[in-house]
Amino acid sequence: MTYALAVTDPATALDELACYLRPPGQGIHTVSTGKAELLAKTRAYLGPSYDPDRPWREHLDGVLAAELAILAIPSDTGAGIVRGAARGPEAIRAALGRAPVFDLGDVFCVPQLLDEAMLSAEQRARTQDALWPELPLDRRRALPVSPLGMAERARRLLEIVAPRLRVMMLGGDHTVTWPVLAPLLERPTDELGIVHFDAHTDLLPERLGVTYCFATWAYHANAALIANASPDAPRERLIQIGIRASARPRAHWERTLGVRQIWADEARSLGCDALAELVVEHLRERGVTRVYISNDIDGTDARFAAACGTPEPDGLSPEQVRAVIAAVGRSFDVVGADLVELAPGLSLDAKVAQTTVETALQYTYETLTALRGTFVDPRE
Repeated sequence: MTYALAVTDPATALDELACYLRPPGQGIHTVSTGKAELLAKTRAYLGPSYDPDRPWREHLDGVLAAELAILAIPSDTGAGIVRGAARGPEAIRAALGRAPVFDLGDVFCVPQLLDEAMLSAEQRARTQDALWPELPLDRRRALPVSPLGMAERARRLLEIVAPRLRVMMLGGDHTVTWPVLAPLLERPTDELGIVHFDAHTDLLPERLGVTYCFATWAYHANAALIANASPDAPRERLIQIGIRASARPRAHWERTLGVRQIWADEARSLGCDALAELVVEHLRERGVTRVYISNDIDGTDARFAAACGTPEPDGLSPEQVRAVIAAVGRSFDVVGADLVELAPGLSLDAKVAQTTVETALQYTYETLTALRGTFVDPRE
């Protein structure tokens, strides 16, 4: 039995969790240039209580009293077009100014790595030795080193430490939804639904031999929704909103995979309230009581969200996305959520980048409100 599998008590779980997490903004392994500026940003975001000389492990004790937390996974290794979303969490936190809820920090991401299954034994061992030279050899050999491996293990440890904790994850490309969602899909899923905003379906079983990436996570999530539910449980508990860039028509995805899609043209014709009502009623009719919200910012029209890896025109308005999130939050138990694919550095136009960040900021507050069940005041 490995060290990772043996963890059952909160204190030991927190010790291991601290191996994977870094203070906000410090999760990307880079050279030392700009460390002072980075530290200043972290201090401004966490406030005067943050002491950079204290181990991050001590900060993590605060999760024991938290009901809602932010967790960032600054990885874009799974991106398929243009990388840049690793800087999304940094931009969102800068826009927030100060942490609105407890912040767990960043999953530490080695940019060259993606998933444990894609690593050789030598690569894994060398990375373990580089990251945790102070740990006993048998202990560090049990720890994952990839962004997906660390993120999934972190989410499982959080269930030991704070089983009722609601987490909003900031990505990162859409690959990083999988490791935070996967643990939720292992228990009975009859009453679980997924609300997915996106311009793309993300429903490939694999892409160029890669099992988990930006184009496949929804396929595996939907498969788990079905597999871990009762045989007579309704399908279409994954509802995708804003689709408009697909090599196959809507009928193909709905017929073959048992999903429900509201393509962007249909959504735009409905307006805000009607779209939100359609989503809520669809989920209610299928017995859903718990919902995970996954928000790829490219589901939003490129006029408002062009600073991402795959901006698409003719998409959802920010008002529509916010209306759906708010309605879902009022109607269901929102058990987790994410906001992914913001990549402000990909736009050469500063105004375009700022507009996209402002859109992401609106979504962050709306999603935190849905997770908490009460209004999150951005001034607090």
